[in-house]
Amino acid sequence: MQSLSAAQLVGVWERGVGQSSLDRALTMLADAYPEMTRAELAALSVGERDARLLALRERLFGAALRSFAECPRCSSGLEFSLDVNELRNRPPSAIDASSTELIAGDIRLRLRPLDSADLQAAADCRDVEGARQILLERCVVEAKQNGESIAVSDLPADCVERLSARLAVSEGQADTMLDLQCVACGHVWQLALDIAAFLWTEIAAVARRCLNEVHTLAWAYGWGEADILAMSPARRQFYLERVS
Repeated sequence: MQSLSAAQLVGVWERGVGQSSLDRALTMLADAYPEMTRAELAALSVGERDARLLALRERLFGAALRSFAECPRCSSGLEFSLDVNELRNRPPSAIDASSTELIAGDIRLRLRPLDSADLQAAADCRDVEGARQILLERCVVEAKQNGESIAVSDLPADCVERLSARLAVSEGQADTMLDLQCVACGHVWQLALDIAAFLWTEIAAVARRCLNEVHTLAWAYGWGEADILAMSPARRQFYLERVS
């Protein structure tokens, strides 16, 4: 994994600003993993994709994730900090091979982890039930009952629930829940951490700041954008202070 320069961060923001959240996740990884094609990045399991986004976030901004949440009961703000190492789960390669098989009574399923292409197919559905069915059909490689093949649509509800739980365990990095408590009213609730959205917000803020610096220095000195972005942050700050 490579770190990203100021120019690359601006480029990521420029390409991602008009994209869906799914495409943005891949766009953020593209420059960090130049040896991988976009199709290869899309084929990563969602858990592995998010683990790489978490690693990229640490490389760019450090291990501390400074966060904010609003209490759903009293609307009080809660500021808190998370550590990347506390969020990082086992890498996908360490998941036991048995996690790809699920036995529920007389039903035996062979599963595969969901990837970005699967999520995109579900996102294209017009209703929640249709999206849910697409994800089920895509993650179930084989379904048998008493040795006979059965359709995914015929799986009983309890089997589907166990299937969902198994996928959540095997792709733990993509299902990070935070336990929060309001300091004002004591309310306890869970909040899902979307590392792709979190990282995108930070990259967008940095990109906008860099472009503002480009505007100021180009106006003052007549330098080009590429030359300004190629400067170290310390050198850019020096010139910005001279301008102000």
